[in-house]
Amino acid sequence: MPVTEVSEVRHTVDGQVSYLTLDRPEVLNALTPGQRDRIIELLASASADPDIRAVVLTGTGRGFCAGADLRGAPAATAPGDVARTIRLGAQRLIAAVLDCEKPVVAAVNGTAAGIGAHLAFACDLVLAAESARFIEVFVRRGLVPDGGGAYLLTRLIGPQRAKELMFFGEALTAREAERLGLVNRVVEDEELTKTAREWAGRLATGPTRALALTKQLVNASLDTDRSTAFAAEAAAQEINMTTTDAKEGVASFVERRSPEYRGR
Repeated sequence: MPVTEVSEVRHTVDGQVSYLTLDRPEVLNALTPGQRDRIIELLASASADPDIRAVVLTGTGRGFCAGADLRGAPAATAPGDVARTIRLGAQRLIAAVLDCEKPVVAAVNGTAAGIGAHLAFACDLVLAAESARFIEVFVRRGLVPDGGGAYLLTRLIGPQRAKELMFFGEALTAREAERLGLVNRVVEDEELTKTAREWAGRLATGPTRALALTKQLVNASLDTDRSTAFAAEAAAQEINMTTTDAKEGVASFVERRSPEYRGR
């Protein structure tokens, strides 16, 4: 299992799964620009690499990601500086997760606050340890939620619930987040890594291109009308039927055996 460490992001590849681990436990994995850019780079690499078929994103210690590390951040000096920083920073990170062509699993091991919460919510599947907490911390600092927060939360849980979380900034337990639909499953802390590996392993043996097209359809569904969504669905299936995995899936059904998908 080769491991590389750049900008305090540990990267491990194991069994066609790319594991990205934020590794600044002393600050609950508060996200630096270097870490952010490294995650974006690794997600782009996962999309382009046919040997990578799933991604897991997690953290070390008691925090998944406590938000952006604002220490040392340059002060805004001209109109447009803040908007540009957000556009090229937090928004670019969230877009990288949403646009990754491989399924991304968040294994939330602890506190996920601000952009850290949005980083988790942008993932395709969210596993949370019992000790995990999700906090829309922006209002506590007198700030507007950024990093795609309003976009993500409204689509995941509806406008009223999204406003409640963003207006009050109260911490959600993992179980509360699961009840609202922000988390797929809550597991005991000691089971998180095992469960994330199991889920990623299942995804990595699936029909990778079909999963990518499915992700694309679902992510676009709330932004399109029915006729556009139906047209996109038909086009996606047309593209998918040219893949080796689609042919294998049909053949295995006819031959009454389990399919062996190869991600192509």
